[in-house]
Amino acid sequence: MTADKNQAETALDALVAELHTRGRLRVWSLVITLFGDAIVPRGGKAGLSVLQAVMTRLGVGNGAVRTAMSRLAADGWVEREKSGRNSIYALAASGRHAFDEATRRIYAAGPPEWDGRWTIAVALPSTSQDKREVALNASGFVCAGGNTWVRAETNAQPPLPDDLEGMLVVTSQAPAVPRKSDQFWQLADIAAAYDVLAERFARLGRSLVNGDRLQPLDAMAARTLLIHDWRRAVLHDPGLPAELLPDDWPGEKARVLVRSIYTKLAATSESWLDDAGLPPLRDPAHFAERFGIQPPISLEP
Repeated sequence: MTADKNQAETALDALVAELHTRGRLRVWSLVITLFGDAIVPRGGKAGLSVLQAVMTRLGVGNGAVRTAMSRLAADGWVEREKSGRNSIYALAASGRHAFDEATRRIYAAGPPEWDGRWTIAVALPSTSQDKREVALNASGFVCAGGNTWVRAETNAQPPLPDDLEGMLVVTSQAPAVPRKSDQFWQLADIAAAYDVLAERFARLGRSLVNGDRLQPLDAMAARTLLIHDWRRAVLHDPGLPAELLPDDWPGEKARVLVRSIYTKLAATSESWLDDAGLPPLRDPAHFAERFGIQPPISLEP
């Protein structure tokens, strides 16, 4: 550690260096994280220079950002408008909807609530499942073998798919739930992702708890990287209620760490967004309730 850097700054440098050892970096995905986490709550628009400033701190060159934005625009994720010599970007309606759907899970306080009900969907032997399988997976179902699909009816589940013709669908309270019901789902890779995330951000978390501070741009970059990795882990998680999770489930330990770091970074990173010229938060109270934190996140630097 150099004499003029604290532990938090050194930890961020290590995180940025590690980011570039994971293989080909999907810059467009990092940009979408930044939009959903920081820009949408402030109206949803940001200039290219704002995006480039954060990405530069994450080791991404301006040319790579321009290429990523062109790809996102071509794919319909963002819309571009000109303001003088500056390009202004906003999430398109489809991109905003996709992130809105994910937001509830990304910033949830914990596992979803569950009253013990299950939905069982059984396909008739003559029914083709090729297209239906995608819709069932997207709706929280998991194949329990053969033509049978199950999901726990938590308060976070989306509506049932529209097209369930040819399937017997029953929602009911189970008289008994077998131990280790989590084995319906393949959780090993998801648990490993949470373990990696916790190990990756542990040093930054310790340094912030110990009182180290990051400069505003560094705080914004660290927050983006934190939510980017958390988003990738939590959105692959089936979102089981606590009653169905294995005893040693690492997801909640990772959530506690992410919540702690986010709380420490929020005010300073928001001050950077203020100085960068973004509109103020549209709903500061709602933002402060991310991760179900009590008392709410402080937005005072």
